[in-house]
Amino acid sequence: MKVIVLSDTHAPRRWRSCPPPVAEQLRGADLILHAGDVCIAGVLDELAGCAPVRAVRGNNDGPDVAAWGAPDTLELDLDGLRVAMIHDAGPAPGRPARMRRRFPAAQLVVFGHSHIPLDHSENGQRIFNPGSPTDRRRQPQGTVGVLEVRDGQLVSVKIVPVTPAP
Repeated sequence: MKVIVLSDTHAPRRWRSCPPPVAEQLRGADLILHAGDVCIAGVLDELAGCAPVRAVRGNNDGPDVAAWGAPDTLELDLDGLRVAMIHDAGPAPGRPARMRRRFPAAQLVVFGHSHIPLDHSENGQRIFNPGSPTDRRRQPQGTVGVLEVRDGQLVSVKIVPVTPAP
């Protein structure tokens, strides 16, 4: 199962339509996870044209994103892999322990908010932030996450640049 992970697309200011390098990553996706700050539900509709979408609401998401079906947190099973999603995982210090307490059964916690890509494992739980494909802030490039899940295991985890290097 190929899963594309996005966060912090911030439409329409930063995402007017799916950027071609992001669209390239979406090809062949079985599922798209969006970790919030879509800002307008139309982005989720656009993404749903590529693959099924599951999303959580971010601090910049309005009622239309909630009406689309994005809750504040989400727990799901991806081919046997227990996954939780939240937009804001709080400050970096103590984050792994905080996510373990919040989502004790999750093998993987996907989050956003910081725009800083992160792939970190601790105490049997992996926390993953794909960064932002459109608003890189202090990061060198915009990024998305690409996960491969097979038989309840993360076979491959990548943070993929989708903007040119500076």
